Amino acid sequence: GSGNIGTVLIRVRPDWSPLGAARFLELTRAHFWDGCRFFRVIPNFIAQVGLNGDPKIMDQWKGKRIEDEPVLQSNSRGTISFATSGKNTRTAQLFINTKKTGNVHLDKEGFTPLAEVIEGMEFIDAIYSEHRQKPKQGRIRKEGNEYLIKEFPELSYIVTGKIVE
Repeated sequence: GSGNIGTVLIRVRPDWSPLGAARFLELTRAHFWDGCRFFRVIPNFIAQVGLNGDPKIMDQWKGKRIEDEPVLQSNSRGTISFATSGKNTRTAQLFINTKKTGNVHLDKEGFTPLAEVIEGMEFIDAIYSEHRQKPKQGRIRKEGNEYLIKEFPELSYIVTGKIVE
């Protein structure tokens, strides 16, 4: 909302989630994150992203599911996990755990962290959250950023994602 631009540094952790880490890197290399809005943000819980602003790009990833993996690391503050819609349904939607004390209850539900924010968590904490869960995922899939920019212009978004060694 306030127009802050900052760099968030994420360490990918294949030791926690080999498949999740590989998918995150694959999405990053494909520039999937560029322009993605944080469409579901629940303060002191999570910030969710991963519906691409271009419906054609989103369609390319729709059926590319990856299998579930054991939870080897807790969903502590700053960790990043894939959202799911059931067993073995991870594709491109991620959430960043923002709760100060972590979201330990998500461990038992099978959400496997694949990365962690190591710098810039203040920018994650500043992600626009007034709309909570109002943006409709079906419309985002169909209409992309056109819908989000028109109906929810204040949403925070990723300018670009790139891999640094």
